[in-house]
Order: sequence, then structure tokens, then C-alpha cells
Amino acid sequence: MLTYSMSDVKGENLYEYIYKCIKCDILGGKLSAGDKLPSKRAFAKNIGVSTITVESAYAQLIAEGYIYSIPKKGYYVTDITMFGNSCHIAQTKAEKKNGGILPDEFEIPHAKSNDATRYFADFVINRTNSKHFPFTTWARIMRDVISTWSEELLVSAPVGGVLKLREAISEHLRQFRGINVEASQIIVGAGTEYLYSLIIQLLGYGKVYALENPGYRKLYNVYRSHNTECIHIPMDGKGVLAKEIARRGADVVHISPSHHFPTGIIMPADRRYDILSWASEKEGRYIIEDDYDSEFRFSGKPVPALFGMDVNDRVIYMNTFTKSLASTIRISYMVLPRTLLNQFNSKLGFYSCTVSNFEQYTLAEFIKRGYFEKHINRMRNYYRKERDILIECIKKSSLANISVIKEENSGLHFLLQTKSSVSDEELIKKAAQSGIRISCLSQYYSDADEAPAHTVIINYSGISHEKIPEAIERLSKSISVQ
Repeated sequence: MLTYSMSDVKGENLYEYIYKCIKCDILGGKLSAGDKLPSKRAFAKNIGVSTITVESAYAQLIAEGYIYSIPKKGYYVTDITMFGNSCHIAQTKAEKKNGGILPDEFEIPHAKSNDATRYFADFVINRTNSKHFPFTTWARIMRDVISTWSEELLVSAPVGGVLKLREAISEHLRQFRGINVEASQIIVGAGTEYLYSLIIQLLGYGKVYALENPGYRKLYNVYRSHNTECIHIPMDGKGVLAKEIARRGADVVHISPSHHFPTGIIMPADRRYDILSWASEKEGRYIIEDDYDSEFRFSGKPVPALFGMDVNDRVIYMNTFTKSLASTIRISYMVLPRTLLNQFNSKLGFYSCTVSNFEQYTLAEFIKRGYFEKHINRMRNYYRKERDILIECIKKSSLANISVIKEENSGLHFLLQTKSSVSDEELIKKAAQSGIRISCLSQYYSDADEAPAHTVIINYSGISHEKIPEAIERLSKSISVQ
């Protein structure tokens, strides 16, 4: 059993000490490529620390590429060849035993730029198809902006962004999300990752940040890269468990109540009030509401934003235009409660906005003139048709007898729970051999032992109509032969 003396810890967090010890043993050759590390529970018991402490140490090692996890199997040491100050990640002995595929941490959830050419169909990537972007309208508005706002375009915008864009977003939120906010409460930034860093600086590095489990691995890496303590909170059929948030001592919880990824769960009102109640019980507690994919709900009325239900100013609302317009338009925004505005301006007001004025004025006019609403309506109809074609093809294929479709109404992906006798890694490998890229629900859990197996995530925002029938046929054959 791997062991370290915890009496040597001096002036640093326990997880940082464990992380450094394991990293040193890997670089020093005491731990070799392919070696299996002890489970989090066994390791924690052996050295006398909490499981969360070991989890944080393992997560940092995963983020830096020193180890990786395989669902249902555990944690393994990566084969690392050093080149100066960088690390080259090679195929490990454990990978070879699993058919030569890369471990989950290197495969998902973020697609690489050349993935589209590697697969016939990609159900992981969420890149916008270029034919859907309103290039003609966007170019016309950009020309108008250049001629009308030429002087303003060359003036540095404040940290919150150009006022015209913030006013346009404020009106959009009022009309379509039922959120009444002033333009001054809206902070525009180049991508949500940048805005998360501002939130951490605003709320404090000493707080405990909680994330949904399952959830995006990238979110965890962003918070951990700022040296914050980050924990995973389990979910049930209603979403993240409010009692667990309190029990585990979280100060800030990051959730996506209107459409959770990857489960597709929509948090009901009673659970929302439970979490709002948790936040109001103690000073300094906040909820970060990620309104991911909320524009593309296909049945029922739009789900009210948690921000609009909050009467105690404890919710920070976040959204982005990268999903609704294009993945390369890196314009996101957050809405701060009024009680945090003065603190934000005094503490972080020295920053400049990270989005160019050209894009901000263009997007402001795009929203103001009604083109954004028309674009969303058009894309909602397109994606609804695409989903219907997918489901119809699944029902006509051999998948109909060995799978169940779940959460097909909540956004741009759904779950396909299959009856398979092989591991998720083998399932992904077989699909890849057929030219189909997929990910599984188990890959988004912090602990592989807790993850359900054989549930495929079908993200259809990046696949064209004409490819769907053959893509499903290929997928059905790769799963049916198991």
C-alpha cells in the first residue's frame, strides 16, 4: 500500500502535500507507468486523512497528466517522458491492455479541432455547423457598426463591457428568461472560464466550491487551477442534493438547474427552494447558476431561472452565446446580485473587458434588431427536427430492442441507455472503429465506481441531417455485436 508520513506536512494543505509526494515518486521512478494507485478510500484510511483530501490530490494529478482514471477499475500512473519543462504523454501499459484507446480523461469532454475529419459522425463535439450561422446579417450589421460607432470602437471598454451590449442583454433576459436586472449588473467576458476566474477573485480563494456529480471535468479543473478547494456533490432525480451541500461544508455551489449536462435533469421548484434556503442560512454563501442550453427546451414552458426566484441576492447567473450563435464567438456574461456590485467594482474594476468592441457592438445590434430571437427560433426548429430524425432512426434500428432513450426534451443531447455486456471503454472503442465518436455518462463522474455503465450521450448539435441514418446504423451495429 502506498503510504506517506503526514507528520512532515508543514504550512500547506494536506491534498497539496499528498499531490507533491505522488508526483515526486512518479518523476523519480518509484511509481512506474501503468502502476495502479490505491483507491481513494483505502489510501485515505491508510494515511489518516479524509477521502475528499485524497480525491483533491488525485484530481490535481489528473489535471496535470500524471495519472488517469478508468471507470470501474481505478487510477493509474501515466507514462511520462520529460522534454525540458513539458511532459509528453505516451500510451501506457494499462492502455494497451484496454485495446490501445486513450483513457477517459484524455478523450472527453472536449473535442479537438481535427475530430470532424477522423469520424464519419461525432456525437461528442458541439461545434456549430457553418451553414447555420447568419453570416449575411452579421456582416451587414458589422458594416453599420463600423460606420456608426467608429470612435467608440477604439475606446477601451470597462470591465463589465460596452453599455449597449449590457443593455441589450438586460432586455433579452427580461423578455425571455423573466429576469429583471440593470445593465450595470451584467459583466461581459471572453468565455465562461474567464468569468469563473473573476468570481473566484470576487468571492475568495478560501471558500469551498461545490460542483454537481456527474458534471464537466473542465469545470473542476478551472476551479482547482486557482488553488481553491473543490468538492463533488451527488445528484438524484431532482438534481444536486441540498443536504449534501450543507453536510460537506460548501460555501459556493455551481449548478445548472434548467438543463443539467450530462444527465439532462431539470431541477424542480422544491429542490430549487431547498438550495436557495441553504444559501440564505449563512452569510457568504452563493449559488452560481449556469443557464447552459436553456434556449433549446423542446416541450413545455421555459423553466424559470433560479436568479429570478432569489430574494436574498445569493445567485450569480451565467450564460453564453457560444452555444446559441457559434462555438467560436467567445462572448459570455454573468449577472451579479446588487449586493456584490460595489465589491466587484472596487476589487476588480481595474480589469479591461476581454471581448473586442467590434464584436460587442455587433452583437448588441444583432439582439436589439430582433435577429437573435429569430435565430434562436430557427435553430430550435432545426434541432427539434434533427432530434426527431435521430429518435426515429433509433426506433427503426436494432438499438430499439436493447436501449432506452432518456431526457430527449431538455436540450441538444439525450441519453441512450443500452444493454451491453462490455465496459464503456470497449463500447467507445467499438463505435470508433465504425467511425462514430461517442462518450458515456460514466466518464463524467468524479468516482468511476459510482457511475452507471452503458449509457451513451447523444449530442446532436454538430451532426447534419443527411448523416443521421447511416450514423445510427453504424452505431447500432457496433453496440449490437457486443
